[in-house]
Amino acid sequence: MTQNRIDIIRENYDRIADEYAERLFRELDGKPFDRGQLTRFAEAVKDRGTVCDMGCGPGHVARFLHDAGTKVFGLDLSPQMIAQAQMLSPNIEFREGNMLALDLEDNTLVGITAFYAIVNIAAASLPLAFAEMHRVLQPGGLLLLAFHIGDEVIRPAELWGQPVSMEFYHLRPEKILSLLTEAGFAIEDAIEREPYAPDVEYQSRRAYVFARKPAIQA
Repeated sequence: MTQNRIDIIRENYDRIADEYAERLFRELDGKPFDRGQLTRFAEAVKDRGTVCDMGCGPGHVARFLHDAGTKVFGLDLSPQMIAQAQMLSPNIEFREGNMLALDLEDNTLVGITAFYAIVNIAAASLPLAFAEMHRVLQPGGLLLLAFHIGDEVIRPAELWGQPVSMEFYHLRPEKILSLLTEAGFAIEDAIEREPYAPDVEYQSRRAYVFARKPAIQA
């Protein structure tokens, strides 16, 4: 992904950050399945070290993990999203960063959550994103990845009344599992669900993948 495309994505999320936070910060309240997967993740990493919620947006996933007893910080490309997250959860650390070039040392995280964090990343750049996640996880570290299922590329002209110029990628689980395996992950679970009601979320099937960096590296 070119630097120009990264800058465009950042600018788009900066533009919609206020409305995004207003509409989505409480979205987990209406998503019991998602809360269940996050609780499962939190129980697996609790008291083992630091977790990063990548593509954190307004920080709702980080907030849920924090409240579940996880030592977590959020990371997002958009400084305005980070500002929203910090305002909504001042007791959690949020940082600006790029998943394709993480400013983190090797083997530093016990876990990563990435809820729809890859939605704007083209397929050609996914291997780099997964390689970076693998690099910064400790041996035995756990990734929980969520994404939209399908083959579509959505290009909305606006979101919540604001003009946008971004691609939103729906992805095939078998392709994502293959890319994660190629990046060095061991797949522990892959779950799919139908969408909640239209007033709760966008109408797409969802996938949740638990993948682990092997404890002993070859």
